[in-house]
Amino acid sequence: MKRDKLRELIVGPMATVATPFDREYKVDYGKMHDLTNWWIDNGLTTGNSVIKVAAAMGEGPQLRDTEWPHLLRTTVQAADGRVPTMCGIHYKDTIRAIEDIKLASDLGAVAVQLSAPIHNGPTEDDNLRFYEDVSRAIDIGILIYNTHAMAGGAISVDGFRKMVDFENVVAIKWSPPPAERAIPGKYEEIFELTHAFNIIDNCFGPVRCFKLGGHGYINHTVDIYPRHDIQLLELLRNERYEEAETLYESVEGPIGVFSAKVGERSGGQARVKKGMMEVMGNPCGVSRPPSQPLLKSEIEELREMLRSFGWPVANKPMN
Repeated sequence: MKRDKLRELIVGPMATVATPFDREYKVDYGKMHDLTNWWIDNGLTTGNSVIKVAAAMGEGPQLRDTEWPHLLRTTVQAADGRVPTMCGIHYKDTIRAIEDIKLASDLGAVAVQLSAPIHNGPTEDDNLRFYEDVSRAIDIGILIYNTHAMAGGAISVDGFRKMVDFENVVAIKWSPPPAERAIPGKYEEIFELTHAFNIIDNCFGPVRCFKLGGHGYINHTVDIYPRHDIQLLELLRNERYEEAETLYESVEGPIGVFSAKVGERSGGQARVKKGMMEVMGNPCGVSRPPSQPLLKSEIEELREMLRSFGWPVANKPMN
């Protein structure tokens, strides 16, 4: 697919979707098929969003090499061309990354979210070679997961300037360190490259991102209640930024406080997401150990929180 076409597809709120598990922690592919249809029916369609499977918030690093391809294939088949599908490729060396991306391409992914090989302790030059070699070897898009949270996972803006001719690198998941975001001009630097890359905000700043010419954002809620983020996207595209900020903060603020609180008891990126899915009537199991599921009291707290947003939460199940 041509670079310009790929860039047209990787836009809007990125739906980093949960991986459904059954009671024995096996991937529930039937549930994934049903959820994909539900996401599409509720607004996640081409030009508005991307469904991204097996990413970190979807517990991708915990999936077996026999599981994530089946999960991707299930999603692509259910989507049937109505929304682009991506998948996460995590922390692989160059050879493994190329092998996995070629498999993802064969299964119908339009792009991958590709993390640097952090466990190799890469330098920035190593990472540039990694992305260049992978880009040359494949024929689908790459969204670079640029993260300060893991040593060796971040690339400088100067590094990205050297990547503008990497044909299949079409988007950047932008997340500078929190200390840098407050420095005037630091967050904004990357937006000088919007002619070459789609910039996808990953630091709770969709309004800031769109004001600067960005193309999308990562959010906890896209697959929980898609209509919320489609409404937010409409406000952003119509430059109604004050309304967009109010809507975003009214939801993201309380969820962030709740996530920090329950995260003191147990970790795992998908715990709160799966709790919200249950409250909204789309239960998809709990995270694999060692992560602990939310307590019943925490689920009920979530239920009241989402109800306060005006979302159509499911009725409390009968015991």
